[in-house]
Amino acid sequence: MLWFVGLGISGLDGASANAIQVLKKADMTYFENFTSPIGRTELSKIKKLVKGKMTIAPRWMVEDGKAILLLAKKKNVVLLAYGDPYVATTHQELRTRAEKENIKTRTIHAASAITSLIGECGLHHYKIGRPVTIMREIPSLSTVYYTIYENMVKGNHSLLILEFDNSSNFFLDPKDALSSLLETENGQKRNVINQSTFAIVASRIGSKSQKIISGKISSLAKIDFGKPPHTIIIPGRLHFTEHDAIKMFSKCLDEPFDNSSKIQKISDQMLSKYIPKARKALEEVSKMFKDDVNLKPVIENAQLYIDDSEKFQRDGQEELAVLSIGYAEGLMDSLRLSKGIDPWAQSL
Repeated sequence: MLWFVGLGISGLDGASANAIQVLKKADMTYFENFTSPIGRTELSKIKKLVKGKMTIAPRWMVEDGKAILLLAKKKNVVLLAYGDPYVATTHQELRTRAEKENIKTRTIHAASAITSLIGECGLHHYKIGRPVTIMREIPSLSTVYYTIYENMVKGNHSLLILEFDNSSNFFLDPKDALSSLLETENGQKRNVINQSTFAIVASRIGSKSQKIISGKISSLAKIDFGKPPHTIIIPGRLHFTEHDAIKMFSKCLDEPFDNSSKIQKISDQMLSKYIPKARKALEEVSKMFKDDVNLKPVIENAQLYIDDSEKFQRDGQEELAVLSIGYAEGLMDSLRLSKGIDPWAQSL
């Protein structure tokens, strides 16, 4: 038997009676330490409770899983984790492998810091977009950056989990994470993140030292957030009850505001640049060939494609708008190539 047991967000003191009973009866308990750090006091409490053997399981042991599954075929084995056991995809994969090998699995769910901190910050759960992890390497942040962008376009909040490596005692500081996002903005230039972006930093959720601080990134850069774990939330469109709750439940350094109100879709950014350029180029072409009957249909079609692009953009059909302006540019490029002119030079 292989048990997946969640400790919740408050450690053993907040564990369910069922979880405690399972731990007492287990022949072997693997306490994984890669989804959340394990405090010495907490570890000591669990060691006293567990009657069978217990070992700290690093990421590689759970990902490999062979030793755990082999023992679970004969013994009563527990994989113990902070929060809810199935927030970690590694645990889900191990459970699937166990069932394929005809090992019975049982689960004791518990509160997860990921879901708990949303409520602690006063935000609505249904407005949380796709969560993403921020790693220490800046090149890896383009995925994070565009996840925030996609969430903001929909008005959703972005939950940013910060990298931590318990084996090397590394925890990504919220200030370093926010600084890296600003550096990524300098490269991407999509106006997603700036010094005025409103953010929330939730620290040590569920512990006695829980702290939630919110404000503009420029204000948060001056704060010492203390010991990990930390999570950053970049709010999207705020309901008025969320606005009030943030001010009530966090140390609010600046007035909360809607980050998504300033976001512009990439397609709209492209169209706001390409449509005026195309119109200017078309004016130049029309002047050059106003008396050429053979080229009149080409110019008229280019005009229609530009008009279509503007209409599609107004109707929210951005993909068709981009395609239409592309066709218009293609027609004018054909004139440039065949006639040896460059109408774009005048539109820059």
